Amino acid sequence: MRAWSRALSRRLALLVALAGVVAIPGMARPASASAAPSPVRHVFVIVLENESASTTFGPGSPAPYLSQTLRAQGAYLPNYYGIGHQSNDNYVAMISGQAPGVQNQADCMGFDDFVPGTIGAYGQVQGTGCVYPAAIPTIASQLTAAGFTWRDYDEDMGADPSRESAVCGHPAVNSQDGTQKATATDEYATRHNPFVYFHSIIDDTTLCDTHVVNLDELPQDLGSVDATPNYAFITPDLCDDGHDSPCADGEPGGLGQADKFLQTWVPRITGSPAFRQDGLLIVTFDEAATSDTSSCCGEIPGPNSPKPGATGPGGGDVGAVLLSPCIAPGTVSKVAYNHYSMLRSVEDIFGVSHLGYAALPGETSFGSDTFNRVCGAGVPIVSIHAPPLVSSVSTRARIPVAWSSTAAGGPAVASYTVQVRDAGARRPQWRTLDQATSRTSLTFRGALGHTYVFRVLATNVAGRAGAWASSTSLVPSGVRPAKGHFSRGWRVRRVRGAWQGRAVSSHARGATFKLRYVGGAVMVIGERTRGGGVARITLDGRTRTVHLHSRRRQTRRVIYQAAARSRVHHLKIVVLRGTVALEGFAIASRRG
Repeated sequence: MRAWSRALSRRLALLVALAGVVAIPGMARPASASAAPSPVRHVFVIVLENESASTTFGPGSPAPYLSQTLRAQGAYLPNYYGIGHQSNDNYVAMISGQAPGVQNQADCMGFDDFVPGTIGAYGQVQGTGCVYPAAIPTIASQLTAAGFTWRDYDEDMGADPSRESAVCGHPAVNSQDGTQKATATDEYATRHNPFVYFHSIIDDTTLCDTHVVNLDELPQDLGSVDATPNYAFITPDLCDDGHDSPCADGEPGGLGQADKFLQTWVPRITGSPAFRQDGLLIVTFDEAATSDTSSCCGEIPGPNSPKPGATGPGGGDVGAVLLSPCIAPGTVSKVAYNHYSMLRSVEDIFGVSHLGYAALPGETSFGSDTFNRVCGAGVPIVSIHAPPLVSSVSTRARIPVAWSSTAAGGPAVASYTVQVRDAGARRPQWRTLDQATSRTSLTFRGALGHTYVFRVLATNVAGRAGAWASSTSLVPSGVRPAKGHFSRGWRVRRVRGAWQGRAVSSHARGATFKLRYVGGAVMVIGERTRGGGVARITLDGRTRTVHLHSRRRQTRRVIYQAAARSRVHHLKIVVLRGTVALEGFAIASRRG
């Protein structure tokens, strides 16, 4: 993005904030909800499924991380509401302000165009259907026009290419939606991805393919402020959002499963440079239990359904948690908000107009009731880098870790604290590597087959500390990983430049390697050479053919990788032809 465009957008946002709030007669709102200038420039939204606030945040909640840990770290909004029943209408409203209609209240079993698609009051599309006309704007088109960036991250999208693409995944227009029910190999649901319901997005193939992507791309995007989109919408799959219980892949599912998803992803987001600099994370649910059709904020029906909640006026009380450097820990705001309010708040942050029902007179933005702490200056901001895969930078398990910081308008940085944790340990604990140090790098000697999380904290000369920054490194195993089994025909040989200086290879057709492990994502490290052959690699029944030919010798290459949840997995490699040379196996948080 051009620097002048960012600067102009920031000035516009500041002018909007300084303009204050116009009082609407008969629609008075609590003073605590008045607009407050906020330096937020990176918004992250995570949407979970189908729980009332009384269940999620009540006594004995199955989600202690969300209801206790995260609630204590930021602002809890006990009076935050869905705008309809069932799911799809809520997701659509979050990014467009469009009200529920008959078909999306039934979760759009057919991926049908809106007919006739005329536009009425508050920009509401009139008619029946699910896919909105190209003229209908979204927060995505608003941000693009204002010079900001956005991305939509969807877990499991494209896991089964026969169901949907790994980018911009959706059914053909005017066809049945084949993703309504999860399978053991693919739990993506189109109806929970609101961006693909707008022709303004899906008709532009390049735009959609580069902006509506798999969740696997988020970690890389979080690596730097410049790589992180200003607006990130994150949708777990049907298991990790708590919708299914049990899940199609055998996981328990439910609210507890959603809590585990948050435990994995929230620290990655809040530890990212963009969040620490000027971030806001919103965690909420699409709708409450269907028995709760309550509403707030002057919500009115749209032109296409008399009752947004199917049998009542709204989607029920779902609650929400907001985290930001601009929010004091332990904040509780009893101001009423809903999904239209969230859209309005995002629009105000970026200085753009209010779409659809985000412009209703009863709606208000998150204000001084939530943004109640001075932020953007005063505490140091630190970043840390460790190689995600150690074999990419070294032949040995020596991990270079480096960090840097900015004073962020406050006093100079005085010292750092550096810690490490073995993510695969039975009881992972932080161990301090250095404390009150002024140095900005170290080399850590790791163990083969382990996953390490490094974190650093900066403290300025006034004694104020910023947020922890973290970085994760995977150390591959050697050529003979624990619980791995090679058939006949494989031999270990020394190879210059290889991981650990060795490779195990075979040119025997049908030679097999099998590995049973408990852990997450896996990467196979190997060689590509002139005599490189072809291998068939299978993980939990999903097979891929890998070609290893190269004009020049390449060692320590990632020849195969696959995302996976942390559980028992079965990996199998079969030589089809030529020479297959393996150097190690990198498994995220391996526990067995």
